[in-house]
Amino acid sequence: MKIAIVTQYYSPEAIRIPDTLARRLVSSGHQVRVITGYPNYPDGQLFSGYRQRLNHVEMIEGVQVRRVPLFISHSYNPIARFLNYLTYAWSTVFAHSWVRSADIVYVYATQMTPAIGPSLWRAFFRLPYVLHVQDLWPESVTGSSMVGGGVAKKVIAGILNPWLRFLYRTASATIAIAPSMARMLVERGVPEERIRTVFNWSGVEPSSREMPADKHSETVSIVYAGNFGDHQSLDNVIHAANAVRDIEKLHITLVGSGVADRRLRELAASLDVPNVTFAGRVPPEAMGRIHSGSDFQIVSLSNLDIFEGTIPSKLQASISHGIPVITAVRGDVKRLVQENGIGFACDPDDPNQLAEAFRKAAALSPAARASMAKAARLFYGTSMSLDSGVSQIEAILYSASRQARSKDNW
Repeated sequence: MKIAIVTQYYSPEAIRIPDTLARRLVSSGHQVRVITGYPNYPDGQLFSGYRQRLNHVEMIEGVQVRRVPLFISHSYNPIARFLNYLTYAWSTVFAHSWVRSADIVYVYATQMTPAIGPSLWRAFFRLPYVLHVQDLWPESVTGSSMVGGGVAKKVIAGILNPWLRFLYRTASATIAIAPSMARMLVERGVPEERIRTVFNWSGVEPSSREMPADKHSETVSIVYAGNFGDHQSLDNVIHAANAVRDIEKLHITLVGSGVADRRLRELAASLDVPNVTFAGRVPPEAMGRIHSGSDFQIVSLSNLDIFEGTIPSKLQASISHGIPVITAVRGDVKRLVQENGIGFACDPDDPNQLAEAFRKAAALSPAARASMAKAARLFYGTSMSLDSGVSQIEAILYSASRQARSKDNW
């Protein structure tokens, strides 16, 4: 097949689903082209070595990647963030000639604006597209601190909802990342026969040599590694850490950065929390060291309805390395962790429950931690692996492209 991938984020940015998918599809014999923006995530700073131009094409590990210009911002300013989303979306619209002969378009939708171009291509060129929904709109927008009071949220929802229903109707297939998300999308207009559920995989799966060895130390290391944003509720992690400051063998490390970085550091300093360390951002190749030093990793999101059906990528990243999780996420994540014995789960936005989960983790013996780590590796391998996810998406793309018109070679 000739497959076009539309994603605002792509390598060298550390959002790995689109580029691991693209590389696997190429290795399976498909022709793949990617339309993406200039790399700037997560800090909103253009990566070194790049200069924005109207048309920049590069080859990354066998994949042709075309970068289109966008307004760069990753700030709290709502106007700047919407400009970031919309300028990328409209840049993709005018890049249609580069992918017009595709059999199918795959849209990686961390937000829904990347679907603007493919939805127009569908209308004007009969080019089918598959929507891979990572976050539910409009709640991902209206639930953010960037948006003001109730009137602003209602106005935004009133604008976005009709357009979202149009996207759901016109997509040849829609992929949800969790069962609850799939049910919510059907309620919002996705035809039931076109909904599929595929768990995300870890962006970088470890080899057997990279798997952390069983740990026999009495110390317990709990790590959060990822974006410091509004929805991650990391303030609760710091408050919970403060509540267990009496457990000397327990230490919590926050790895990453983002818009909430300064606020979190100020909170930790004001509480004078002795058991929390900020490690800053680390390059992807250093994450192996982070995993090998972790006994548990934190997966946390705000207490919002949309996160009932969201499975953050940190879950897969952790359990793929055999690291159990401490999660404060409602819905599917909580159920998966509890049913499969791969960590501790508590309600979101409750630092007292989170502190109790920290205490339970610290109380486990090294042997009990090793048993939980084994369960995490087993669950990932059977339910969330890269092989499983890519094969399912490849089948969905094949099915969606069957009615596409014949096209000339690229």
